[in-house]
Amino acid sequence: MSADIAVGATGILRAFNEAGVIGSADIQVAQRLSALSDETAADEVLLAAALAVRAVRTGSICVALARAAELDPDPDHPLPWPSADAMVEALRASTLVVGGRFGPLRPLALVDSDDGPLVYLRKYFEQEQVIRGILDARASSRPPVDVARAQAAIDEVFTAAGDDDPGPEYDRQRAAAALAVTSWTTVLVGGPGTGKTHTVARILGVLERVLGGDVRIGMCAPTGRAAAQLQASINDYDGLAATPVAHTVHALLGIWRDGTVRHGPNNRLPYDVVVVDETSMLSVTAMSLLLAAVRDDTRLILVGDPHQLVSVEAGAVLTDLTDRSLRSTSPLPVGFAELAGLPEADFSDEETVQLGDGVITLRWGYRFGTVIGDVAEAVNRGDADEVMRLIDADGGEHIELVDPEDLDDVHTDTVAWLSALRTAGEAGDAPAAVKALGQYRVLCAHRDGRYGVGWWSRTIDRWRESGRRTGPWPVGEPLLVTTTDKRAGIYNGDTGVVVRADGGVRVAFDKYGDIVTLHPSQLADAIPAAAMTIHRSQGSQFDVVTVVLPPAESALLTRELLYTAITRARKRVRIVGTADWLRAAVDRRVARASGLRGEVSEWTSPG
Repeated sequence: MSADIAVGATGILRAFNEAGVIGSADIQVAQRLSALSDETAADEVLLAAALAVRAVRTGSICVALARAAELDPDPDHPLPWPSADAMVEALRASTLVVGGRFGPLRPLALVDSDDGPLVYLRKYFEQEQVIRGILDARASSRPPVDVARAQAAIDEVFTAAGDDDPGPEYDRQRAAAALAVTSWTTVLVGGPGTGKTHTVARILGVLERVLGGDVRIGMCAPTGRAAAQLQASINDYDGLAATPVAHTVHALLGIWRDGTVRHGPNNRLPYDVVVVDETSMLSVTAMSLLLAAVRDDTRLILVGDPHQLVSVEAGAVLTDLTDRSLRSTSPLPVGFAELAGLPEADFSDEETVQLGDGVITLRWGYRFGTVIGDVAEAVNRGDADEVMRLIDADGGEHIELVDPEDLDDVHTDTVAWLSALRTAGEAGDAPAAVKALGQYRVLCAHRDGRYGVGWWSRTIDRWRESGRRTGPWPVGEPLLVTTTDKRAGIYNGDTGVVVRADGGVRVAFDKYGDIVTLHPSQLADAIPAAAMTIHRSQGSQFDVVTVVLPPAESALLTRELLYTAITRARKRVRIVGTADWLRAAVDRRVARASGLRGEVSEWTSPG
């Protein structure tokens, strides 16, 4: 018997369990909820509950009943799916939804939405409602603005910023500052290299001038590494009277290991401005806690790329918010048109609608070549034909597709990179070694299997030159830190390289321009990083990347994964895979069910 077959599961649950649609844990939770509600639940209710548990386990916060049958692993031999209407009827009569004789325990929420009926575990529905309610309340009013003072502040900050880099004729970064001045909530989105954190620093400079020099600024990001990157970007800007300190979201809120939270609706954060970077990585749970802790009169700036891979936990909040803003009926903030110079703007009709909801997109890319940017845009649109045309037209200068069995060029580039790392490492030249570290990387979707990090790491080991592995961490070895050590200033996700030093070896890290070296024993946990997962690469950039696609049937092969991978490259991308695999990636979006993109109404009881 399979280890994931639930003991005692019968009937429809057994069939769906054996087909792999739901796991044993999903069934056990559904059965436990039924027992706690003192109900012998109908099969339709138990199946809906198990699917709701599965949804959270796989990253969604609810299950859309009208689309549940799309989970069927073999459409040619479909499972006995109840109709959505039958499941809704059973749920409306169930104590799991409406409560029972033992009190108001209602572990499931049945919700009508623009996408049809949705079923949630109640905890996640309530968190979604917190997000919806707070953002709607914040959007219902606008902060008072002295337009003349704001215009002077924007002119001062952006004139002082200089014009070293060529940019678009219309400056959306200035428009973003205008939106932040005139809105309680600003959602600043854009791809890698569009200047999001550069813009954030200048927005803070503008707000400091508008609100006064004693303005209190809180900054955070989902991970320690992302917070450190945000801090480095702000440190590079000298236009602030005082440089704020970036924290993790957990540290900013004061979330302890026992689950207690220092800052919440009864003890709000003491800041006039709160910046949240890498918002795409925030789960619905984290976002609901954060919003509940922000004062009503605090300007909130959410920053991220909605096209990147989303939170490993349930929810895709940034994507939901940008999609939701397309339905906005809110007018533009008072004063925004004048401050942003809208008569000269290049916003599309859809983008203008989003501006009313506080969402602005930076589009001008400063980081990588035009071809890579064009391919990334085509991937986002789901235009596989255009992706293939661009790759063919480029001829491999910036981006190419190579067969998984034709790895000669991959071998050549990888060995040359490892050789450069080893040469610099043996010479004890830490700056040269960390510079070489950013020149190349192999990125995989999977950890295991033929197309995963494990297989590629072993293959790369075989490709090394003669002195390839003489110890646990040979000189020139690229390393990925997997445990944060704040005392050492090293965060989960940091990468370093082993170099010769003081008769032994050290691991060198580039900490935003400063070279830091640590003895290997000072690293709590680290793994080889010649090959790494695409998830782990988020927030990093390399001159050249080799992206290893899994076959088309892989559930991980999605548009967001491909976009994230190719936008890690500054200069050149090599995609290892077939045309069919590439097309499958472009065609398949991450499917995370949510009600946050539209309006919803909960079913409570027949009465």
